[in-house]
Amino acid sequence: QVQLQESGPGLVKASQTLSLTCTVSRDSIAIPGYYWRWIRQPPGKGQEWIGDIDGSGKTYYSSSLKSRVYIFRDTPKNQFTLQLYSVTPEDAAVYYCARGRSSSWNANDYWGQGTQVTVSS
Repeated sequence: QVQLQESGPGLVKASQTLSLTCTVSRDSIAIPGYYWRWIRQPPGKGQEWIGDIDGSGKTYYSSSLKSRVYIFRDTPKNQFTLQLYSVTPEDAAVYYCARGRSSSWNANDYWGQGTQVTVSS
């Protein structure tokens, strides 16, 4: 069974950069056909897609966040990383990484457990 695990700081100061890494086990992020995805859920709100990196390394970003988002990968470590710049308190959320079966952001078959991110002002 594929396993994903998020890691990174749980507290970030406003205006700084949030960096989260997802470590994948029992699958390779470099194999075509899957999308390695970041999704977040702010408190009391629904899930929001942030962006993907596919097996070829191509990236896709939410239009609402793309000016502040960068996703990259480290294939030898089988990890992919989210960087979100200039965070504000509105970026506080539980952040999840997931494996997407298609380009539809809600078509995911494996998830990390999620990591809570708080933004201090």
